[in-house]
Amino acid sequence: MAEELVLYTNPRSRGRIARWMIEEVGQPYRTEILDFATTMKAPAYLAINPMGKVPAVRHGDAVVTETAAICAYLADAFPQTGLAPPPGDRLRAPYYRWMFFTAGPMEAATSNKALGFAVPPEREGMMGYGSYDRAMKVLEDAVSRADYLVGTKFTAADVYVGSHVGFGLMFGTLEKRPAFQQYWQRLSARPAYARARELDEAPQAKP
Repeated sequence: MAEELVLYTNPRSRGRIARWMIEEVGQPYRTEILDFATTMKAPAYLAINPMGKVPAVRHGDAVVTETAAICAYLADAFPQTGLAPPPGDRLRAPYYRWMFFTAGPMEAATSNKALGFAVPPEREGMMGYGSYDRAMKVLEDAVSRADYLVGTKFTAADVYVGSHVGFGLMFGTLEKRPAFQQYWQRLSARPAYARARELDEAPQAKP
């Protein structure tokens, strides 16, 4: 009997990334929609994620939080999907590189930009991303090399990085550079993305 897969989310959160990833995996799952002010801070959910944030995924008795970790975990938990290079494959290098570049330097750079914080040039060495412009140039180069980030195949890295590119273009934390727009256009045409978006925008998805 398959272990139950549960997504804890809110449609106005990074839970949209986790749902897209689960839709790519193609396994049955149950969704629990949480409210930011109430159920997300209730003892029952804090026992799952003490941060009181979504998304989180429970797979049997395994709990995963942090969206990049969720994407990486699900790709490995369901290897038949081909959403991650196999263990030992050298393509694991760019797979990890771009997923965690986005979870670290890129997200910090775009979050600081959204908050109006600019790193003084003499303090760039203190920041994992150095400067916003440098981080964006690195990302632009990465998505310009091929259709996908890892070899010739779509992977969980594209789910995670692509989601941040899509959010950035929507909310203005990324410049509308052609490389970003073209990359997001390719990814957002995927059927699993369309299914996830429809589910997150359905009336029953609202807490």
